[in-house]
Order: sequence, then C-alpha cells, then structure tokens
Amino acid sequence: MVKRKLGALEKVEADLPNLQHKIRRDPKSYVEDFRAQHYQYESHREIFMAAPSSATDTGIISLRDLIDFISHVADCYPDITKDFPQQLIDMLTQHHLVLGPDLREKIVGSLMLLKKKDLLDSATLLHTLFPVLISTPSKSLRQLLFQKIVSDLRSSNAKTTNHKLNRTMQTVLFNLVTSDRTSSKSLWAVRITRELWKRQIWSDAKAVEVMKECSLSDNEKVIIGGVRFFLGGDKEREEAEDESSDEETIDIARIRHQVGINKKTRKKSRAVEKALTAAKKKDRRKNQTAPLNFSALHLLHDPQGFAESLFSKHLHNTKSKLNLEQRLLVLQLVSRLVGMHKLHIMQLYSYFQKYLTPRQPSVTSFLASLAQASHDLVPPDALEPLIQKIANEFVSEASAAEVATAGLNSIREICVRQPLAMNETLLQDLVMYKKSKDKGVMMAAKGLLGLYRDVGAEMLRKRDRGKEAAMSLRAGERKEKRFGEQEIGEIDGIELLEKWKEEERRKKRIEKGLPSDAEDDEEEEDDEAAWDDWNVEDDEDSDDSGGWIDVQSDGEIEISDSDDDDEGARPAKKTKQDDGEEKENTDGAQPAEKKSTSKLATTRILTPADLAKLAELRAEASITAALPGARRAGQNNGPGRHNEDPLTAEQIEGLAALSSGKMTREERIARVKEGKTDRSEHKSTTARRKERKEAEGKSTTNKEKARKKNFFMTLGKAKSKGKRSLTETRRILKAHQERQKRGGRRGNN
Repeated sequence: MVKRKLGALEKVEADLPNLQHKIRRDPKSYVEDFRAQHYQYESHREIFMAAPSSATDTGIISLRDLIDFISHVADCYPDITKDFPQQLIDMLTQHHLVLGPDLREKIVGSLMLLKKKDLLDSATLLHTLFPVLISTPSKSLRQLLFQKIVSDLRSSNAKTTNHKLNRTMQTVLFNLVTSDRTSSKSLWAVRITRELWKRQIWSDAKAVEVMKECSLSDNEKVIIGGVRFFLGGDKEREEAEDESSDEETIDIARIRHQVGINKKTRKKSRAVEKALTAAKKKDRRKNQTAPLNFSALHLLHDPQGFAESLFSKHLHNTKSKLNLEQRLLVLQLVSRLVGMHKLHIMQLYSYFQKYLTPRQPSVTSFLASLAQASHDLVPPDALEPLIQKIANEFVSEASAAEVATAGLNSIREICVRQPLAMNETLLQDLVMYKKSKDKGVMMAAKGLLGLYRDVGAEMLRKRDRGKEAAMSLRAGERKEKRFGEQEIGEIDGIELLEKWKEEERRKKRIEKGLPSDAEDDEEEEDDEAAWDDWNVEDDEDSDDSGGWIDVQSDGEIEISDSDDDDEGARPAKKTKQDDGEEKENTDGAQPAEKKSTSKLATTRILTPADLAKLAELRAEASITAALPGARRAGQNNGPGRHNEDPLTAEQIEGLAALSSGKMTREERIARVKEGKTDRSEHKSTTARRKERKEAEGKSTTNKEKARKKNFFMTLGKAKSKGKRSLTETRRILKAHQERQKRGGRRGNN
C-alpha cells in the first residue's frame, strides 16, 4: 500500500513557487490547489512518521518542499493549517536524531516563519527548540538552534521588553543549572545569558542569578563560564555598544553630489532615500536617552553569601578540581566582590599568606587580587602582616628590579584602599627606594611617597613631606584618618560652581564701582531670571511659605566625642578667609571639614542654569587635570582609574614590564604610546589637506593627476620640449608669466 501511494504522489507534479505567488495574490481563487498540495503533504508526513529511518530520498525532498510551501502561505488558510505547527513540532522533537540536515534545517526555519506570521507563539517555540538544543549530538544543529533562540529573543524584545517571555526563559535556564550541577549542559545557560547580556536584552537581576548559580556549579567549564561573565560581561557590553555607536557617519551631501554627477537613475534615487532613512534613524537613536545599565556585580542579591560560597567551594576546599589559572579567575572575582561591596571574609587574607613569594607562578595576579580585596573597612591588623611579608620577600637590595617594582606597586595599591595598614618605620624604609637607579623601582617608591603626602604626611620624615603637606600639618588642617571614618558626601564639583559664582559677583560689583566684598541681593535676581524658563506648579504657594529658616552655623554647634573628652577644649583660632571675614576655627579636623564642605548646596536651590554651568565646569576641570604636570586630587588611584575598576597584573608590574625581556621592541613602544593619546601623528600640511579632501569626497587637482600619469603618456611631450628653438621657448615662458599675472587661464574675474 505504501508503494501504491508513493506512485500516485509521484505523478502529481506542480510548480510550487509559482503557485505560492498566485496564492499570495488571490487566496480564494486557489483554495482547491492548496488543498491538493496539503493532501500530498499529509500523505508524505504519514509515510515518514511510520518509518522515518527507511524514508527514500525522493520522499524526503518532496516533504521538504511541501513544508516550505505550506509554511509560506499558512496564514492565508488558517483553518486548513491549524494543525501544521504542532505537526512540525512533533516531527522535530520525536525524530531529530534521524532527520537529515536539510529537512531538519527546513523544519526549524519553517517554525521561525510561522512564529513571525503569529501562527506560533514565542514561548511554545522556545520550549520546543531548547530541549532539542541540550540533547542533540549534532554540532551543526546545536549551532543553528542557538542562533534561532537568540534571534527570537532579540526580535521579541525589539520594540518593548517582553518581561513574560524573559522570565519564562530565565526560569528554564535557572532550573537547568540547579537540577544537575555536574552536567555540562549548563554551558548553554552560560552562552545564552552572556549573549543576551552583551546585547542589553537581559539586564536584570534574574539573569545575574542564573550566572551566579553557574559560578557555583561542579563542572569546571560551567564555573569558568560564570566567573568570566562577572569579570568581563560588562566590558563586552560596553564594547558592543561602542561598536554600534562608532558606525561610519552617513554624509548625505556627499551622496547627493555623487548621484548628481552622472545620469540619474531609479537605483541611485533609491540609494539616496535609503541613506536618508538610515541617517534619520541614527539621529533618532542618538537623541534617545541612554538606558541605565547596572553592572552585574551590583545586581547580586547577596554578594556576601556569594563571595563566601565561592571562596569555600573553589578556593578553600582541598577537593576542588580547578587548576591554578582557574583558581586565579575565581580569586579575582572574590576579591572584586570584597572590594566593591566592602565585604568581610577574614579567612581570605590568611589564604594569601602562602602565595606571596617571588617564586610563586603568576604572583602578580595574586598581588593584584590582594589589593582588590582591600578596603577602608578591613581591619589594619589583617593587612599589616601581608604588607610586611611583601616588603620582606620582594623589596630588598638583593631583589631584582622587576621584583622590587611589583612589591612596591602592590603595597601602594593596598595602602590606597586602606592607608592605616602601613606602619611608620616600614614606610620610611620603603620611601628610601626613590633614589634607586632603576626607573621602575624609583617611580613605584615615589608613588608610595606621593600617596602618603596626601593621606598620612605625619608618618613621613620632615624632608619627605613636601611643601604642601608640611604647611597643612603646621596649620593643623590635616588629621590622621581613623578606622571606619567616612567622608562627608556632597555634589561633585560644587566647589567649582561656588568659586565661579563668587568671581562673577565680584566682577559685577567692580563694574558698578561698588566694594567687591559687600553683600547685595543680585544673586536673588539672577536666580529669578534663571528660573524663568523652568515650570513650577506651586509658585504662589512657595512665596507664602515664610522664606528661609535661620539655623545655627557650623561654628556654634559643639559635638563631643567620648574618646576625646580627656583632651579638653582646645583654644579657638581666627583665620582670615578670602572675602576678608574672620571666623573661629578649632584645631584638628574641623577646619579641613569646613573648608571642604560647600555652603552653596545647603543654603540655596540650584537652578537649571546652575546645573548646566556645573556640568561645564566639571568638563573643564577634567580637561585641565589631564594636562601634563597638573596636580590631580585623585592621583593616588592612578590617572583615570576608579576604586571599583579591576586591577590587573600588568598594573602591578608597572614599568618593569617595559624593561623585561619578555616584550619585543614593538610591544614596548606600543605600550609607551598608550599613555600619550593626546599626541597625534605628525603629518605635513599637504598630507593633511589631502586627507581632508578625501574625507569630503573631493577629487585631486590636475597637477596631482599629472604627477601620477604614466611615463609613456608624457614621453612625446618631453621629446617635443627638447626640440624647441630659443625663440619658441622664450615665447612660451613669456606667455606663462602673463598667464600667472592675470590668475590663470580664466583670470581673476
């Protein structure tokens, strides 16, 4: 019976692509033709499902073509094809092991097409493809399904975030990881989550929880995949965003100019319209507000528990199967969590003791991790033995220059985060290496010296304190920071705005011939003018509120500390301010606090004009700080580096890496040029003009073209020049001079 049915089907041949176009134009007229083809599909499917392994090549090809045909026109006949999506799902899930590559790919593509036509929802599609992805042994099918799953999630979140679908898929991945922690199938959870995180489709805490469970897995590849996500996932996302924003800008004027040169055609007109649409779309995307992207390390629900679990399971556990390189990655993640969230894992610091020796492989990575794990809430007693060991093992006269540089740099990085971990005797000994003949050691020691001139100048010898630190100590403006003491937070750059407003007020009073130190009400008038363009609903109500309430000044409030009661009250000093007024200040920390705290943000409301000026002043200050020789307030952490930024082994090695034999000359030059980004490549004026012309789409001059002309094309003219008579040469030169005087052939008109 099977042979009889096959013979009948082979007689029925139809031009499926032609029929497909006809059905798309007029579905009602070709309903019977579609039913005939659908009947053939049903017959082929029954034959295949009865014996999938023994299906003939002819029958499989016919089935593949019919599946492709029906999937393209299924939306025209929804009643006839209502069971078609489920039939494809059953065929893929039940027989994906014996399906041929072409038929398998056609079924997956047809399912994606049906989803695009809204004949299949995304949740059903993902629940169909994902089980096949984690179970099939075919590498090509796994790659195809991974691409389709990511593509479907991207398209589902293109216009608006599909929270329901995202939560469903994240739950599936979470259950996959937690159900069997030893299985390597969890790698697909790592790959899918990392890809969607990079494309900013998933940026919530649920995705971070999936990667957290991957990091706590028992499979080595899954562990490293999760750890690498936390260490580099945010950087990948920034790079992907930079690549999309750094696309080549579309020059509309240039395109229109090129189109207008030659004959106008429809093809060129369509190209111009396409370029205009792309430019408008890009401008629209550029004007949109940037999404607020949190780092994966900040979205963790329980960073303390996560760090403790990582440390106890992968580092402190002797049965861990991770090698040294993998342990270093886990250690780097733990140290970043400790430093970023200011966690307390006291066993971590004793863990570093056995690795702090120059003979330890990858010792600079251990030193960088130790520095990352330090913060101002770590007890100095826990870090002081580690600093002492680094000094004993690395920094000595008998140590190599690279070893001493790494030791001094690591000590400095630890002390940046916890200055109280250093004792006075050791600091004075380490500062003496500023006279070393090796540049790397000398710069590392000077970095440590510069750090403690800012945070602990009283620990240095008088000759090492420097002018500013010595004057500050003599004036009593600096006080040693106590353990756990936090700085008062305020608006970044508010002192710049306050200084600018004071200068503007003085200039106005000098122009009017008034004393520059007197007080007036011009600031209130300026504020009213600044608020003119700002809509406030309750202006009338705010005018009747009674104005500002007078409160005590900072000098009148006395705060007593139980630890300092025995010292007694200190006599007050009078210090002259810039505006000529005298205020009472006490010795100790209060003068420094009053100097650093701005009154602008506490006594008045900042207008939109003030905020705009504040942003401008911040930008100017950042540019000034980047200039050579400028003294930066944040130079203790290195230029342009934040406390939460990762610390690498290369930064610990410092200048020693440049002089080591591991790097080639080209690599050393490239590394030196990294810090000289402000220097542009030297080019002549002609070369710069040529680049500018090429960028604007302009052509070259006739002289430039003549220089590039083939030699044989100029040979005849050169021979004729040699045969000229003196009279003819004189005539040509005279005509050339006259032509030059009147400005060329066309003249200066």
